[in-house]
Amino acid sequence: MAFEDRLSSLRKEKKLTQQDMAAKLEIARTTYASYEQGHRQPDFETLKKIAGLFEVSIDYLLTGNTSKSSPDEMWEEFLDPHKRIFFKDLLDAPEEKIEELIKFWEIIRDRDKNK
Repeated sequence: MAFEDRLSSLRKEKKLTQQDMAAKLEIARTTYASYEQGHRQPDFETLKKIAGLFEVSIDYLLTGNTSKSSPDEMWEEFLDPHKRIFFKDLLDAPEEKIEELIKFWEIIRDRDKNK
């Protein structure tokens, strides 16, 4: 399931409209609708708000991964506009590849902690 499908599903589970979500996120309804349509991706701060509203992790929103959540800081790095260009293919990658990339990132992060 893609991000936009998870987002729509979570909203519908809470019985909220797109307008309700837009109001909670303090964005235009058309902006929120574009997230659910897969035409736009929310920035990191908006993702944090969405995750908080649905009481899920950013990791779950982006990957559907429920077994282990990655730290928000990792997603902040991935979604940084200056770094995003390097990860643009991640948005269309299969979930297995995203999980593999997360594992690589955790290895690099842990390695750097020990320096």
